[in-house]
Amino acid sequence: MSEVSTPFHQANFPSSNATNIDELKRTFATGQTKSYQWRVEQLTALKLLIEENSKAIICALHTDLGKCETESWLAEIGYSVTDIKGNLKRLKTWMKPTKISTPMITQPGKCYTISEPLGVALIIGAWNYPFQLVITPLIAAIAAGNCAVIKPSELSEATSALIAKMVPKYLDTAAFKVVEGGKEETTALLAQPFDKYFYTGGDQVGRIVMAAAAQHLSPVTLELGGKSPCVVDGDTNLDVTVRRIVWGKWMNAGQTCVAPDYILIEEAYLAEFSQRLIAEIKKQYGKDPSQNKDYGRIINQRHCSRLINYLEGENIIYGGKHDLDNKFLEPTVVVQPSANSALMKEEIFGPILPIMTFNNKQQMLHFINTKSKPLAAYVFTSNAQFEAEFIEQVSAGSICINDTNIFLANHDLPFGGVGTSGMGQYHGKSGFDTFSHTKSVMKRSFKFDAAIRYAPFSQFKLMLLKKF
Repeated sequence: MSEVSTPFHQANFPSSNATNIDELKRTFATGQTKSYQWRVEQLTALKLLIEENSKAIICALHTDLGKCETESWLAEIGYSVTDIKGNLKRLKTWMKPTKISTPMITQPGKCYTISEPLGVALIIGAWNYPFQLVITPLIAAIAAGNCAVIKPSELSEATSALIAKMVPKYLDTAAFKVVEGGKEETTALLAQPFDKYFYTGGDQVGRIVMAAAAQHLSPVTLELGGKSPCVVDGDTNLDVTVRRIVWGKWMNAGQTCVAPDYILIEEAYLAEFSQRLIAEIKKQYGKDPSQNKDYGRIINQRHCSRLINYLEGENIIYGGKHDLDNKFLEPTVVVQPSANSALMKEEIFGPILPIMTFNNKQQMLHFINTKSKPLAAYVFTSNAQFEAEFIEQVSAGSICINDTNIFLANHDLPFGGVGTSGMGQYHGKSGFDTFSHTKSVMKRSFKFDAAIRYAPFSQFKLMLLKKF
């Protein structure tokens, strides 16, 4: 996820926030967050927070990103509510001990594992989905029985302020705190000994978060991003393909960490694909997207200017119009950018879609594998053999066949990156596990205490031990 930021500097933690963390640690030490009842109460309260304030959330998202109501509900509000419902439905099962087989040498006895909460977590959200990307990690943290400090992105000011206002009204204030602010506040938070660090954003800050967690030997989850490739095979349903690519790419004006970052296609199919892609863009967003209420805006002028600069000297076959004052950049298609251009070296994180052509499928797969491992990878094909080759040869956080971002709708699918696109996973049971420690337990009986393992040893005992 491309979130350009200035590196954090060392700072002393403000005393008021330090007190908040101490309070959370004291709350966790009481053991109350471990109970099933407390977790259900907090998840239910969080669900109520979302449902009762949905209009305010939609308004904040529109203020920050120009999001329409449908996108706000689909990707932020409804998505979070569905996640809570899934956690509530399965939580009791997830909390039960898991039986583990017991080897003969440890009989009579039994073995099992227990999921226990890590403690106090720090959740740092991102600005592109500023509500959902702090709420869904929070859902997982609550389900696992943790306390948490929530740090919304300072770039999405309206949503951050709303979260800070709502959380104390609905959740246990002794267990959950919201800290607003920018670089200094985040730096101060990172200096604290949290039991879990969870960060969504860019790789530059991700390295800083990981270094901070290392100071305390605490586990860290990094949800980053990268350049997610999208291969379009000649053997595909082209009408459905372009419809799904346009939806996945230009949702939230392209500011989605798993959006198709660039298209790879064989040269012979470029002309027809491009024509249909442009026609579909016009169909979904009209001839003038600036007047379309369903098309969003760039988060701020700095990011809008960054995207505009990416277009300098490129072969634009559609779009390119922009209004920096209104943070607007229309859906833009670029053909054959240089492999060394900013468009192909940086995560775009905006409404620009480059298309590159190749002579054959193996060249496309080779090109993907010369890049850093992406958060997602897409292929549109009806060729079962090529589909299998794509899955086998491409390493990515997630792979989706014949569609784009929709795979995120399955909360039971673990979500996370690999390599520079992140580490750790969440959503559903994976989120519960991410904020838990799996504690191993063995219980032995006092009966049949075999002398074979005790000194003095003998060749006969050694022979028996080898046999076991």
